[in-house]
Amino acid sequence: MRLVVVVCAALLTLGLAAFGVVAAHKSPSSLVAFAEHFVSPAQATSAAAPATGTQPVQRAATAPAAMQAPVIKASEPTTAPAPATQTTAPAQLVVAQNTAAAAETPPPAPTPAPAKPQTSLWPTTIPECHNPDALGMSRIVQIDTTGGPAFGTEHFKQYDFLREKEVVLTFDDGPWPQNSEMVLKALQDNCVRATFFEIGEHATWSPQITKELVDAGMTVGTHTWSHKDLARNPYAKDIEQAKQEIEMGISAVHMAAAGGPIAPFFRFPDLQMPPDLLAYLGTRNIATFSTDIDTFDFKIHKPEDVVKSVMTKLAKNGKGILLMHDFQRGTAEAMPEILHQLHLAGYKVVGMVPKFAVTTIPKYDDMVRANDKYSSSNNTRPENSVIKTISN
Repeated sequence: MRLVVVVCAALLTLGLAAFGVVAAHKSPSSLVAFAEHFVSPAQATSAAAPATGTQPVQRAATAPAAMQAPVIKASEPTTAPAPATQTTAPAQLVVAQNTAAAAETPPPAPTPAPAKPQTSLWPTTIPECHNPDALGMSRIVQIDTTGGPAFGTEHFKQYDFLREKEVVLTFDDGPWPQNSEMVLKALQDNCVRATFFEIGEHATWSPQITKELVDAGMTVGTHTWSHKDLARNPYAKDIEQAKQEIEMGISAVHMAAAGGPIAPFFRFPDLQMPPDLLAYLGTRNIATFSTDIDTFDFKIHKPEDVVKSVMTKLAKNGKGILLMHDFQRGTAEAMPEILHQLHLAGYKVVGMVPKFAVTTIPKYDDMVRANDKYSSSNNTRPENSVIKTISN
């Protein structure tokens, strides 16, 4: 009987073992479920997690932390947890790699196309010169007249842009036949440019001179319609009448230029500058010019005395914007020698050009046209059909 019991126990043991091997091949979870029927709860809780890396099955809320699946944060990679014996967490390495990937340098912004240079209506290069004895120019300055800046240290100290031994040549009261043309020739012979402040009425009388100055690369500004002192009555009392004197001058010179650019440069007659008119020029984006050195050439008749006045005052000042008059015969005759003396003394001429041209107001254009009381509606044929040379 004892032998039968022993044999049965052995057979039972072998059967159980065989059943466990087959179950182990089928599913670890099935083995666990089967073992739970033969292992006590205390023994089950002390069992280690499988070493295969497969997550254990969560059973109940009372299961130990080691048996629960890890929480995956959105910022971390979704990889299986490392074995407990690993000292460096692979998840941290992956996070660092992901951060680096997210921080990839963005593609460079496209390089903006270079701005197209603005085309100036005035010559912006120093004129080529083939005369070794000519005075020549040192540089050209461009003036942005927005807001109506003012120049000339006799009245305005802010914009003193000249260096030692530099001069700007300016002429008032033209254009005038022969005189203005003599001044222009002297300037061209010495390869220099100047600024002319023309009287509008004079421009209507000799428009071809204004056109010649513009075509030669000179800067032409304005000097009122008829050279009235705008600080006196009736202009001091009536700003509209003063504006008319300024604007008709601009319109007339603009017409004389026949499409050539006129600078938004203005000089008051007798350098009398009422504040309200300075403010008005600011609204028109027209610069006001006083002077650094007034040569008083309008009081001098002999050319040699004009030369002396210019050079003496310039030597005292060292540099400056020179105020002269191409209207004056003595100044016109003195110009070649003035330029020669400037060259001998080591002075350099600076040219001034504006950033943009002046604009006219149609109302005052019409006033200038209406002012020509001698114009005839019969003068509509071209000149060569009216006048013909029949004998030389």
